[in-house]
Amino acid sequence: MLAFGECVDEKPRISLDLPLDVRGTAFQQRVWRALREIPVGETASYAEIARRIGHPRAVRAVAGACVDNNLAVAIPCHGVVRTDGSLSGYAWGVERKRVLLDREGSGKT
Repeated sequence: MLAFGECVDEKPRISLDLPLDVRGTAFQQRVWRALREIPVGETASYAEIARRIGHPRAVRAVAGACVDNNLAVAIPCHGVVRTDGSLSGYAWGVERKRVLLDREGSGKT
């Protein structure tokens, strides 16, 4: 079994088209599904994710669902940024988030 760092260091956001048994609320499930739809090398803001799932005022709740994501390799919460494009919190640190996004070619720093 690979450690988190080993897997994402080599291939951040590798395509994991696997059935996942991820436990969460219905809201969290919608957020996590939206995160999996962010193309590699692109980002989306917390507000964009909130709009995509039909809850445009639930920006903080989207951020909370990102925090509660336990499968960062399969559900890429590092692809979510602030509305102004800047980076914000990440369970493994903002610097790790920056590295992952740089490797994907998103251009967010």
